[in-house]
Amino acid sequence: MRKIKLQILLFFLTGISISFAQQPQKPSSVEIYNQIKKLNFLGSVLYVAAHPDDENTRLISYMANEMNARTGYLSLTRGDGGQNLIGPQLRELLGVIRTQELIEARKIDGGEQFFSRANDFGFSKTPDETLQIWDKDKVLADVVWTIRKFQPDVIINRFDHRSPGTTHGHHTSSAMLSVESFKLTNNPNIYPEQLKYVKPWQVKRQFFNPSWWFYGSQEKFDAANKSKFTRLETGVYYSGLGKSNQEIAALSRSRHQSQGFGSTGARGEETEYLELINGDTPKDRDHLFDGIDTTWSRVKNGKPVGELISKIISKYDFSNPSASIPDLVKAYTMIEALDDEHWKPLKATAIKNIIASCSGLYLEAVANEQEATPGSTIKLSVEAINRSPIEMQLVSVTSLPDNKKTIQNSDLKYNNDQKISLQIQLPDNLEYTQPYWLKEKASVGMYTVSNQENIGIPDIIREVKLVFNVKISGVEIPFERTVVYKYNDSVKGEMYNFLDIVPEVTTSISEKVLIFRDTKTKMIPVKVRAGKDGLKGDLQLELPKSWVVSPKQIPFSLDKKGNEQTFYFEVTPPVNAEEAVAKAIAIVDSKRFDKDETIIDYSHITKQMVLKPAESKCIRIDLKTSGESIAYIMGAGDEVPESLAQMGYKVTILKPEEITPQRLDSFSAVITGIRAYNTVNALANKQKILFDYVKNGKNMIVQYNTYGKMVTDQIAPYPLKVSNDRVTEENAQITFLAPNHPVLNTPNKITAKDFEGWTQEQGLYYPDQFDPAFTPIISSHDKGESPKNGALLVAPYGKGYYIYTGLSFFRELPEGVAGAYKLLSNIISLKQPVQAPKQEFKQ
Repeated sequence: MRKIKLQILLFFLTGISISFAQQPQKPSSVEIYNQIKKLNFLGSVLYVAAHPDDENTRLISYMANEMNARTGYLSLTRGDGGQNLIGPQLRELLGVIRTQELIEARKIDGGEQFFSRANDFGFSKTPDETLQIWDKDKVLADVVWTIRKFQPDVIINRFDHRSPGTTHGHHTSSAMLSVESFKLTNNPNIYPEQLKYVKPWQVKRQFFNPSWWFYGSQEKFDAANKSKFTRLETGVYYSGLGKSNQEIAALSRSRHQSQGFGSTGARGEETEYLELINGDTPKDRDHLFDGIDTTWSRVKNGKPVGELISKIISKYDFSNPSASIPDLVKAYTMIEALDDEHWKPLKATAIKNIIASCSGLYLEAVANEQEATPGSTIKLSVEAINRSPIEMQLVSVTSLPDNKKTIQNSDLKYNNDQKISLQIQLPDNLEYTQPYWLKEKASVGMYTVSNQENIGIPDIIREVKLVFNVKISGVEIPFERTVVYKYNDSVKGEMYNFLDIVPEVTTSISEKVLIFRDTKTKMIPVKVRAGKDGLKGDLQLELPKSWVVSPKQIPFSLDKKGNEQTFYFEVTPPVNAEEAVAKAIAIVDSKRFDKDETIIDYSHITKQMVLKPAESKCIRIDLKTSGESIAYIMGAGDEVPESLAQMGYKVTILKPEEITPQRLDSFSAVITGIRAYNTVNALANKQKILFDYVKNGKNMIVQYNTYGKMVTDQIAPYPLKVSNDRVTEENAQITFLAPNHPVLNTPNKITAKDFEGWTQEQGLYYPDQFDPAFTPIISSHDKGESPKNGALLVAPYGKGYYIYTGLSFFRELPEGVAGAYKLLSNIISLKQPVQAPKQEFKQ
C-alpha cells in the first residue's frame, strides 16, 4: 500500500456531506436557533465559478447566514490542474484534496457544494481552448442538471462572460456556460434524459459579482459608476456567534491550504456588488429576492407550516432548546404531509437535524475496524442517548445496504446511554470506497460518470449506514447515520474516520516510473497488502513479451488483515528504446486484483482512500548522466527527487539550516524544488553561500517560482525577473535558440522529439527580463502569441553554472516523459563554463 502523508448524505437534500475527520457537529443553542430561522426561508442562490478557491466566501457566508438562503457553490472542476503547497500530490490526487477542502469550507460558511464532470487540465488562456478540451455539451448539461436539481431563484457568476482572454479560460467558460444555461433549464427539449429525475426550472435572475480585480485596481473600482449595481452590505456582525461575516469567510477560505489561501478575518462595513445580466430587475435593487416568494406560501398548503415555525422562533428558549421539540415534531409531520418534491425533503431533513440537536439526541454506529471487504461481516458498536426530558423510544435500527431491521422498542430515558452490538453482512457486490468520479476512465478534459444521479455529488458515496427509527412525541422519525470508525489518539484524543470498503488484496509497485538506462536486469519490488484474514494467492508482474520477467509468479500468504509483504521480480528490458506499463496482479481464488490503495491523510480534511491501477511506467532509454550526488532543497512539494534517484543519482533532501559551505561541498549540483523562493523564507539568508558554491565550480538549478511575493529579490547571481509567461500547449513547437550549447548536446543529444509527449503544459512563470549573462536555450509559444524565450536560462558564474528553468519537470518526470529525463541530465552535467561576466549583484 502506498501511503502519502499527508455520504452521499442525501445529495441536494442537505447538500452538505458531514465529515467525521473531525468530531460530529454538536451545535450550540444559538446555532440551533439560527437553523430554526433558516427553516422559514424558502429561497435559494447558486454561485458559479470554475475552481475550488474561486468562490467569494464573504458573499456565500452572507447569503447563508444573514439572508438564511439556501446557498450553493457550483465549481465546474475539482482543481486537479493546480499546484500543491502541502504535498507532492498532483492531478487527480490533488483534485481529491481540493474537493475535500471545498467541503470543509462549506461547513464553515454554511453553503453547499456541487461539481460538474469537467477535468481541470491546467491553465488555459482562452475559453475557446477550454471548451475544445472540455466536452462543452456535457459540461453545459451538468450546469443545467445542477440548476434543475438545486432550483435556485438567483444565480451569481464569479466571472464576467463578456471578457474572454482577460483571465483563465476556465474562469470565463464557467460564466459563459452559466449564462447560456439561463434560457435552457426550463425547456423540456433540452437534455430531456434528465427529466426522468428532475423537472424544468426557470431561474428568476442572474448576476455577475464584480470586484476591484476586474477593474485593474481598487482605485479604479472605487471610481467606477456602480449606480445600477445591486449593493449588499455584507460586513455584518453575528453577535450570537461572536464573529463578523468576514471572519467566517476568512475561516472558510483558509481551508484551501493546498493552494496557500490562508486568510485573515476582517471587521467593519463591507459592500459586495452584483450586476444584473439576466432576468427581471428587482424593484428594490438592493434586495436580492425582491418579488420572489421566499415564504412557505410558495409550497402548496405550506402556509400553516410557516406560521408554526414562526411561533417556534418567537418562543424559543435559549436555556432550554428541548422546549421547542413538541412543536418541531408537529411541524415535521406537517411537512411530511405536503405534496411537494423539492422543499419537502429539504426541510424535513433540516428539521430532523434540529430536533436531534434540541434534544441532545446522540446516535452513532461505530465499526470495530476501519476497513472491510465486500461479503464480510462487520461488528458495530451502536450508541443512542437522549439528553432531554422529552420522552423517546428507540423503535428499531435498520442497517444499509442489506436493509435488515432490528427491533429494539427500548425507552431512551434522560441521559441514559444505551449501547447495542450489531453485525452487518456486507453484500458481495458492494463497491469499494473511492471517489466515484475516478472509477471510470477519464479524458484530458472530462471525468466519466455514467450514473446520471451521481453527477454533481461532491463527496465519496458511502453505502454502509444505520437508520435509527426513534419515536418522539408519538411520531416515529428516521435518523440516518453513516458508519464510522473511531479511536483514541494519545495526543489528539478522539479521532474519527469513515469505514472504508477495500479489495481483498491490493498491490503496489513502489516506483511509478522505472528507468532502464541499459539492458541490465533490475530487481523490482512489489508490495502486497491483505484486506482480510487468511489471504493466499499468487503475485504476477505483467509486462509485454519484449520485457523478460522472472519468476512468472510468486505465491504469497498473509495471515492477518492489514499485513504487508514485499516480493521481488527480476526485469530485463529490451535492447532498443521502448516504453511499457508494468502491472502488479494478485490472483486469489481465480479472481484478479489490480488496485493500488493510496491514502491521503491531512489534518484539515477527511482521510481519503483512492484506488488506482497498480501500475508503473517502464522506460528503456539510452540515458547518460554525469555527477553522482545531488542536494535537493524542497519548496512547495514535488516528486522530482524520486525521479532523480531513478536516473541513478544519490539524492539528499537538504534542509535550509543545513546549507553551509562545508555541507554543500560534497554535492555535484544543488536543485531547488518548485516555488522554493515563494515558500522557504530561510533561503533569503542562504543566497551568498549558494552563489559561492556555484562560483567554486558547481551547478545550481532553480525550478519555477511564481512571479508574486518571493523571499528575496536576488534569486540569481545576475538580474532576472520572473513573469507570468507560460506555454500551456504541451505540444507547442520548440525552437532551439542555442543549438550548439552543451545543455542540448552533452551527454545526451536533445532534439525536438524530446519535447513530445509532455503533459498539461511545457512550462510556467518564465522570466521575461534577464541579464545578458544568461543564454536562453529554447523558445516556444502558444498559438497566436509571441515567442517565450525564458523557459531555460543558463549562465556561467565563476567556475560553475547557474540555471533557471520554468519547464514543468515536476509534472513530466513523474509521468515518465523520456525527453525530460534526458534534458535534466544534461542540465546537471554542465561543465567547463566560460569565464562569467563581471557584472553581478553585490552580496
